[in-house]
Amino acid sequence: MPTYDFVTLDVFTDSPFGGNPLAVFPDARGMTDAQMQSLAAEMNLSETTFVLPPIDPANTARVRIFNRTAEMPFAGHPNVGTGFVLAGMGRDTNGTLKFEEIAGLVEVRVARDAAGALTGAVIDAPRALVTGAQLTAAQAAACASLTAADIITTNHPPVLATLGVDFFFAETTAEALGRSGPDLAAFRQTMAETDHGSDRLSLFLYVRDGDKLRARMFAPLSGTFEDAATGSASATVGALLLSLSTDSEGRCEITQGVEMGRPSQLNVTARRAADGVRASVGGGCAPMFRGQVTL
Repeated sequence: MPTYDFVTLDVFTDSPFGGNPLAVFPDARGMTDAQMQSLAAEMNLSETTFVLPPIDPANTARVRIFNRTAEMPFAGHPNVGTGFVLAGMGRDTNGTLKFEEIAGLVEVRVARDAAGALTGAVIDAPRALVTGAQLTAAQAAACASLTAADIITTNHPPVLATLGVDFFFAETTAEALGRSGPDLAAFRQTMAETDHGSDRLSLFLYVRDGDKLRARMFAPLSGTFEDAATGSASATVGALLLSLSTDSEGRCEITQGVEMGRPSQLNVTARRAADGVRASVGGGCAPMFRGQVTL
């Protein structure tokens, strides 16, 4: 029976036990789809990645990302963390890696300190911003155990937006963010009530203070009741906010995971491009565990 190595690390933090945990299988050749899904469920993290040879040899790898219940087309902290791990194995080219994923090609640029040690990575989301369906303030509030008055709609209603993976975004008051929490029944009801063209319902709540955001993300229908650091959503909210302005570029610092006891720091840059608004997200990584599994 084949044996596979794996590593875990905390992403979007500089310290162990913060950020968002990730498991990476650096060589998943020979694994079946069912085995990957079962391993992701067993790891019980928001995502687990499986690295395979690229289809195009000009790229670094094909990376498959699974949450507890399904495969993801793209995600933020799995790419940052997988880039960090593979660069540590010498698989980057001048600090850059290119990953083939369902949503498209993801470029990863690793960061090093003055001594040359890896510290983290920055990724470019694979697609330009697309917005879609809307929720009512009451629907978004119910999903987060809030009231409609807690949802701020001055800048935008609760809206679906994506750079490769779908999220609904809602702005809240600071006080409401702290007492929010996922209501599974409301998520199920809202999913049944809305035809938003997605097989997932993930809600990203944020409070904005200039270029600093505080955020929480709930996706209980996918097995993640709360996420400590959501890179894909953070990049997307940066792109969304830029799209609502007249600026050509925007930057923001996003703090997430505080209520979970896993504080995370995400740095987002959004820019206007020929095909729309694009964004990047990056942060630190802290290695944790190494192990093996025999299948």
